[in-house]
Amino acid sequence: MGQQTFRTVSRDGLAWLEAVAGARWPWLVHAFSTRCGGASQAPCAGLNLGFTQWDKRETVEANRRHFWSALGVADFAIASVHQVHSSHGFVTSRARTGDAAYRLPCATGDEDASTKSPAGDALMTAEPGILLTIRIADCLPVLLIDPARPAVAAVHAGWRGALDLVVEKAVGDMRVVFGSDSGQIVALVGPSIRPCCYDVGEEVVEAFRGRFPRADQFFQALPQTSQAAADRYEFLFLKAYPPGHAPERVPAARLDLTAVAQDQLASAGVNPSNILVADYCTACHTDLFFSHRKEGVRTGRQVAAIGIRPQQSD
Repeated sequence: MGQQTFRTVSRDGLAWLEAVAGARWPWLVHAFSTRCGGASQAPCAGLNLGFTQWDKRETVEANRRHFWSALGVADFAIASVHQVHSSHGFVTSRARTGDAAYRLPCATGDEDASTKSPAGDALMTAEPGILLTIRIADCLPVLLIDPARPAVAAVHAGWRGALDLVVEKAVGDMRVVFGSDSGQIVALVGPSIRPCCYDVGEEVVEAFRGRFPRADQFFQALPQTSQAAADRYEFLFLKAYPPGHAPERVPAARLDLTAVAQDQLASAGVNPSNILVADYCTACHTDLFFSHRKEGVRTGRQVAAIGIRPQQSD
């Protein structure tokens, strides 16, 4: 394409990614955070925005306040979910208390909403003053923008969520709840682990082949050295462990989560020209991002965030 799709924004000692196209809509706030800046120490060194046992809660809270302030959303209600690698999504509004409130897309009114963060992997809103957030450390973040409504959504897609059509379902929920036109939706696909680093086992390959007609397009062959190792340890597949609980998984292929998301977005009616991809692998760039696969369970989390700014009065 030749044109820069995403840019790095640096402010108040922090840095994050924004889509260049976002400048079309002054009401839009969005960001894919990096680990640059922040007060967390090793093993979560940098701007860790996720509460884990490896970092002090007060440090993460300070990091969050710093990041929200730099984005200019300190007065927003911050919405999040307990991410469970599902396809469950929630419509988010602002409760009378000022907190974010959540309801199922099929619910008829705000009387069904709760301020308790639900278990799920997608959030959407058409209400200004709410920041939708998902936490990332290799999984794929997808931010959706309906410029006409306006409405926005944030989606967390690991391989299990992607297998369960979480991205496609989020677009469908926006159609149902907000009357969004899929052809007008803009999708921002953020940094995640890319196929260069994402070895998966045969059970993942077979699961996708059983669900998607074009599944072979989602996988890349292993490098010769990795394939040799897989062949050498083929006997591990004969062990009597329950599926998915073997102590060591033999890699079978490399999964391209971005290709899965693009396929689901296209199936949902999103114009391919409206799908913008930030070309960063979290595992390759641990100077910029936290990576569970590269750094282990003790690493931190970045955040993908999106919201609608309140209209300024004259």
